[in-house]
Amino acid sequence: MATEEDPHHHHHHSPHHEAILSSLTIHKLPDKLLLHIFSFLKHQELGKVARVCKKWRLLAYDPRLWKSVSLRPEYGGLHVHYVDALLTLIGIRFGATMKYIELPCELITSPVLHDLANKCPNLAYMTLDFANAMQLHDFNDLNAFPCNLRSLCICLSEVIFLEGFMRRIYSCLSSLEVLHLIGTFEMSMEAEEDIYEVINIGKIKAHTPNLRIVNMYGITFIDDSHIELLTSNCIHIETLALNFCLRVKGSSFKSLVQRCKKLKTLLLQHTGVEDHHMMAVPWETSIISELDLTSTELSTECLENILLRMPGFTFLALGYCEFFSDRILDHLSQKGKFNNLKALDISHTHALSENAIYQFLQSHGHHLTGLMCCGKPKLTENFWLNVIGFLTSIRICVLGTANGWFLRIQSKVHIDQVIEGFAQNCSRLERLEIQWDPDTIRFSDKSNKFVDHIRLRCPHLKSLTLSDGEYYEMVKSNFERADRLKVVRTTTNYCTSIVSLLNCYKDLLFN
Repeated sequence: MATEEDPHHHHHHSPHHEAILSSLTIHKLPDKLLLHIFSFLKHQELGKVARVCKKWRLLAYDPRLWKSVSLRPEYGGLHVHYVDALLTLIGIRFGATMKYIELPCELITSPVLHDLANKCPNLAYMTLDFANAMQLHDFNDLNAFPCNLRSLCICLSEVIFLEGFMRRIYSCLSSLEVLHLIGTFEMSMEAEEDIYEVINIGKIKAHTPNLRIVNMYGITFIDDSHIELLTSNCIHIETLALNFCLRVKGSSFKSLVQRCKKLKTLLLQHTGVEDHHMMAVPWETSIISELDLTSTELSTECLENILLRMPGFTFLALGYCEFFSDRILDHLSQKGKFNNLKALDISHTHALSENAIYQFLQSHGHHLTGLMCCGKPKLTENFWLNVIGFLTSIRICVLGTANGWFLRIQSKVHIDQVIEGFAQNCSRLERLEIQWDPDTIRFSDKSNKFVDHIRLRCPHLKSLTLSDGEYYEMVKSNFERADRLKVVRTTTNYCTSIVSLLNCYKDLLFN
């Protein structure tokens, strides 16, 4: 019996069979199947596909492929030049199937919002981007706005006041469960400029009693008085994210915890929280289980005080908290605060020793799905070879330390054994970032074999991030030969994070 490998065996098709094969063209595929194939294309590509023939045009413009549309070119969306063109699209292509839309400031006009309200009854997610606005359109004639929104994201301008627009839509916001207000922190110059309160938090909270998730990101004017206002009416908040709101000191958190009994997630990365405010909060009465204190400057005394009074953690981010110590880690462990821990970030925690981290991972590593432990030069190859075996459930891991003027690594790292450790023990791995730079990494001609192992034994691996250099080029080529083109990335262009392990991660996404 001939096998597939038998070179002497040839398949002979009958003329009838050949005729059937030659008649099987893409045009014979059922519409349903073509529609499914088209669903994997971006909208820019659908526009090109629509030029092939009438049938493909009809399918490419099927409203089912246009449920979620971004019209912000700087974020990969379509570029619509004229309001009239958008009004036509809303009428013939978006309609009742549309669920999600992102609009840049030049397309946020009364006619557009009227049509979205009247023709897209199922629209539930909307982004309005005023970040680059020079001036607003006139909204005096705005009488309709989508009133079944579940999620609204407003990207604020530094200098354009939105009250003229907002007062026309307040009455339509009562259905909102998710609110994103995105500030200009990333665009701001270092110098202290005049700071304008461009949106009125007090009026928003009066019209949004059902908010569950509030994300105020990088807003220069937000301080504790705004948090006080918010909590006075929005008692159903489960997640509050205030990342990069530098004026938040924590004086409002006592009211927050007392009023918002459902609060489970509090994200305070790079806020200005202060010891005495944080220690005055009755954390023991809260049900907070997800906490991010990355890049805050809380003292050892404060960290110990507040973390030990919280009920326990599923997600804890303490990157760059230089006063988080062995003693606090040990106390939290002893008190059972880590019994349900899924994700931990202890990157750049200089007070944490190698031994304390080893003992912690020996006890809790098996149920961790995310671990960030980079920027610690003493954790070299031997440490990781000893602990990778504990990380059997890990999905996201960041390790290694890039050489810098303040962090010097004395020994070289033989990368093959580290890669092999992940291949052997971590079959669920999805994202791995190794920050050691080319000067630190040692590899050889045999390294490809170990890369093969991680590629084959970690089938869910979506991203493997390395510092740019010869080893990165070799790993990238290996994955590309296996037709996995976008997996291998550089630390220059990509930053791995554990935030995707937050309970409400999908609702926290913006831009």
